[in-house]
Amino acid sequence: MTSTSRFDLFRSRAEALADDQVDSPWLDDEQTYDGEQLDREERAALRRVGGLSTELEDVTEVEYRQLRLERVVLAGVWTEGSAEDAENSIRELAALAETAGSTVLDGVIQRRMRPDPGTFLGSGKAQELAEIVRAEGADTVICDGELTPSQRRALEDVVKVKVIDRTALILDIFAQHAKSREGKAQVELAQLQYLLPRLRGWGESMSRQAGGQAAGGVGIGSRGPGETKIELDRRRINTKISQLKRDIVKMKTGRDAKRSSRRANEVPSVAIAGYTNAGKSSLLNRLTGAGVLVENQLFATLDPTVRRAQTPDGHPYTLADTVGFVRALPHQLVEAFRSTLEEVGDSDLLLHVVDGSHPDPEGQISAVRQVLAEVGGDRLKEIVVVNKADAADPETLMRLRTNEKHSIVVSARTGAGIEELRQLIADELPQPEIPVAVLLPYDRGDLVSRLHAEGEIEAEEHTGDGTLVHALVHPKLAGELQAYAVSRASS
Repeated sequence: MTSTSRFDLFRSRAEALADDQVDSPWLDDEQTYDGEQLDREERAALRRVGGLSTELEDVTEVEYRQLRLERVVLAGVWTEGSAEDAENSIRELAALAETAGSTVLDGVIQRRMRPDPGTFLGSGKAQELAEIVRAEGADTVICDGELTPSQRRALEDVVKVKVIDRTALILDIFAQHAKSREGKAQVELAQLQYLLPRLRGWGESMSRQAGGQAAGGVGIGSRGPGETKIELDRRRINTKISQLKRDIVKMKTGRDAKRSSRRANEVPSVAIAGYTNAGKSSLLNRLTGAGVLVENQLFATLDPTVRRAQTPDGHPYTLADTVGFVRALPHQLVEAFRSTLEEVGDSDLLLHVVDGSHPDPEGQISAVRQVLAEVGGDRLKEIVVVNKADAADPETLMRLRTNEKHSIVVSARTGAGIEELRQLIADELPQPEIPVAVLLPYDRGDLVSRLHAEGEIEAEEHTGDGTLVHALVHPKLAGELQAYAVSRASS
């Protein structure tokens, strides 16, 4: 195999995305579990228009640039694993680029022991990349990795177009998809933390060193060190980061209050987590009819959604849909979304959704568990939900069921396995465990109703003095029933 492998990634959507498109026939019955999908129309109303680039030919003339993706070439460095792993990674990068609104023209992979500290690919391969960029008419190069500021600058000097890395690309997608006030604040915080060490500029605009009236020619005794433009920008960014962190803490307080209210009412919580585009929102809609946005693209869901559900025997619990994960998820995003991801860590049960039709589902499982470990999700009771069974290879499904002992195979698209999943969730949720025997007056029908909804009824008898109930309940309800307790032996 040659040191540089090229892939035919253009003229089609990236293979990392599922083959079924948004307008595919199966979505005709989506209202049965996906709701009206009003968010999809809103998101589709704004699309990037190709061919409107205003990039200067010499990128060094641009002092500060906004990320704008139009026609891109991908570049990756294969340092470990198999060739198939490297190809899967570059295909995932293509899917990310298309989600951000760009057109993928071509992609290259360079086989190296480690990325070149100068130009990421190496000087010779960087020149080859420049030729590909010119031949394809690209205006952006996206590297499959995180570039140092010097690597990005050196590669831009060679290819003569904008160069960004995987982290900047993911941040751009998050910025497009964030809707809530908290989500926007978290994305902005992550972007500023990414930008801070990468501030750079050219020319005299970055050298405002003179203090006082020195610039006016007053002369001796009036010159001071002043503050360079980059120092001023760095100070402003640090100030903004501090403000955003304070704002996110305040927003977290409100969400914690809602979570505490649910816990006070002894409502168990279930979190849905998994790789991006694994079908988490589709599963939430199938289980609850929530109407959460479902779209065939990466990171369609950023803001957590909590919905109420019931076990087959009528016991309530909450289901929380969370942001999807991805390999090498930028640490800035993990930190910025930590307060949101804590929704997972505080749950009673984790549904780990896996795309059974993906070329490397085991790699997805490993990537998700690595992020979950950072927010305490690795301590939870976990059910591995292998989704998209209708599109998966039966051998892959069998392998996943063998490797993941506590797993179930479903299809949120067809509904296969959903009822079995409902029952499995009911079996795994915390069960009432405190035995009580109570004689409830007939005017306390509210407590009888709660016993049926929140507890496990062992026996119930209507007597002349009231309703005699033997049941298993949670601690909070046991305390409220204490005043009506009778001896289990005498009853």
